[in-house]
Amino acid sequence: MTRQGAIDRALAWFDGGGFESTLAARVTIPSVSQEASGGPVLRHYLEQALIPDLQKMGFACRKLVNPIFAGAPFLFAERIEEPEAVTVLTYGHGDVVSGMEDRWRAGLTPWSLTLEDSRLYGRGTADNKGQHTVNLGALAAVLEERGRLGFNMKALFEVGEEIGSPGLHSVVEKERACLSADVLIASDGPRLVPERPTLFLGSRGVVGFELSVN
Repeated sequence: MTRQGAIDRALAWFDGGGFESTLAARVTIPSVSQEASGGPVLRHYLEQALIPDLQKMGFACRKLVNPIFAGAPFLFAERIEEPEAVTVLTYGHGDVVSGMEDRWRAGLTPWSLTLEDSRLYGRGTADNKGQHTVNLGALAAVLEERGRLGFNMKALFEVGEEIGSPGLHSVVEKERACLSADVLIASDGPRLVPERPTLFLGSRGVVGFELSVN
């Protein structure tokens, strides 16, 4: 039950096709938040692509009502091992931008994972289904290795990030106590170079403004 053992399990899962098959199943779900009729598919992603896997790892899951966009609920999951232990909070989103099927070249489709020249193609592979699939896979490897994480884990998933995260602020305010943690580790951003992970320490944000040019 060692750190290296957990790493070896994670690598075996990745190299053995576990990551690819899990991501492929998630990519097939066209969870487009930019379409008004997408509500049922967005809920399906949470209910079928995430909740079963989280429950297998001992997470208690509950959906949170979105007060602004009823079709895009939030998912809160937690695994509390020791009330006084360090608590880690992570974040991910299951929605994607429009598939734009007619703009993919022959042989590629947004809703099917395709491996080509060591690269995986499919809507959501890089934003954000790929990231939270890696994170959950890593947690599963640790649990398989030692039967426990050694810390408390909380996760918040949304399905409206690509349209500005409507309702996120209100839900976070309401669930402040449940979301309390010692550290937030989230994966949702590009790499500066493909071969090296990019770490942002602190916080990122968005500022809206109007620019008039005469």
